[in-house]
Amino acid sequence: MRATDVIYYTFHIGELRAIVQWRVWHQPVHQRDEDKESPSLKICFDFLNKTSRSFSAVIQELHPELLVPIALFYLVLRGLDTIEDDMTMELEEKDPLLRNFHNILEKEGWNYAGSGPEEKDRELLVQFHNVTEEFKKIKPAYREIIKDVTQKMGNGMADYRSNAECNINGVNTIADYDLYCHYVAGLVGNGLTRLFVESVLANPALAQRPHLQESMGLFLQKTNIIRDIKEDLDDKRRFWPKEIWSKHVPKFEDLFEPGNQTAALNCSSEMVLNSLGHADECLFYLAGLKEQSVFNFAAIPQCMAIATLELVFRNPEVFKRNVKITKGATCRIMMRSTQNLREVCEVFREYTRKIHKKNTPRDPNFLKISIACGKIEQFIESIFPTQDPRAVMAANAGEPAPLSEKGAEDAAKAKEAKEDTCKWSNIPVSGSIDPLLTNWAVYILAAIMGTVLLISLIMVFVAWMVGARFDLAFQELRKGNPYKQKPQAAKSTGHGEL
Repeated sequence: MRATDVIYYTFHIGELRAIVQWRVWHQPVHQRDEDKESPSLKICFDFLNKTSRSFSAVIQELHPELLVPIALFYLVLRGLDTIEDDMTMELEEKDPLLRNFHNILEKEGWNYAGSGPEEKDRELLVQFHNVTEEFKKIKPAYREIIKDVTQKMGNGMADYRSNAECNINGVNTIADYDLYCHYVAGLVGNGLTRLFVESVLANPALAQRPHLQESMGLFLQKTNIIRDIKEDLDDKRRFWPKEIWSKHVPKFEDLFEPGNQTAALNCSSEMVLNSLGHADECLFYLAGLKEQSVFNFAAIPQCMAIATLELVFRNPEVFKRNVKITKGATCRIMMRSTQNLREVCEVFREYTRKIHKKNTPRDPNFLKISIACGKIEQFIESIFPTQDPRAVMAANAGEPAPLSEKGAEDAAKAKEAKEDTCKWSNIPVSGSIDPLLTNWAVYILAAIMGTVLLISLIMVFVAWMVGARFDLAFQELRKGNPYKQKPQAAKSTGHGEL
């Protein structure tokens, strides 16, 4: 750990706690068995680790049925994306590669060494024969899904690159922006859903909800586009639609001028607003995932996306550098998003409220952003109501909220103890006590109490560092319900049922 990290975590003890929790308590649902892997498959997983450490971790914890197909699916799309992003490659060479990449998957021994030397994933294409070698070993149904998505994505990327206006001015309209995100991310959501359903690890109804699949991909892609604006500008790429940025500045480059900071922040707010429109559908999609490792695989990126949106919202640093969530915050999000849908909803609620708090009336989209945040909270509330139904009924009747059986018993004991205290307080005390003995008794008692308090604080701190949820315990105590309540009935939503 670097000295700067030590200083940072000294003042951010909560993030250090999250890292400790993740290292100590996280147990993968499934683990890779490297002893049973072929040499080419091990090389594939090595490339997976090099291309994306975050995605690699969640992929390698997937159910064995989906582990290899999804790992190969990711590498295939990463190879396709490397060709599409290579600005040193002529369109005449790039176009046929993109459009025929799905056929390349079945060409034994195929590889490509024509990518520019600066492309970070160039080596993946150089050794792509390892991917094709393993691709032919997976089930035919999985191969067909991966080939189909690769063909659609390759054609979409080729169409985008063939568009002269897009090459010069970037994305023009919001419709063009959505279409591009569909090709590079929405199709990924479609392919993954088909793999989940084919493996019988997700609700089959998800296959009939293409808009939910689309939102899962678009929410991630749009968030990354907002975050990576400075990096894309340096690479001479523009993905923010002109229909949005032209409302705030005359030229795209003006967003990066210090004198235009207010206009740039308002523009980024409108981009965040566009992305927030997919959040509630992502939560609805997650409700259809039955197997825990598949749920974790889908939930972690979505939770990271909502946290990233909060980080970039009205943040001027976005136009200066590539901002990222800290390691401690990442571990805390991963710990929470690998539990259940309720906890994922709480993560969305938390960061949505932070976005709403940072929203300012000076922003032209202030009202729309507030409505978008409210829509997310309303959807979460419809699934997991926060109010106690008994308290609501009592409030409507104008009566105090009824106590639980345990609360009533505690109240009776407290009343009895009070009566006993009053009764004994009337007994006179005879005799005298040596003042010196009294002082010694006070000192000893103080020392004992201080020692007990110190030990208790140390124990509480250690328990908190490794994950004890005292906040939940205090909430239940304040409600007078120290025991777990029965789940409350959910309200009906506008999304229907899976």
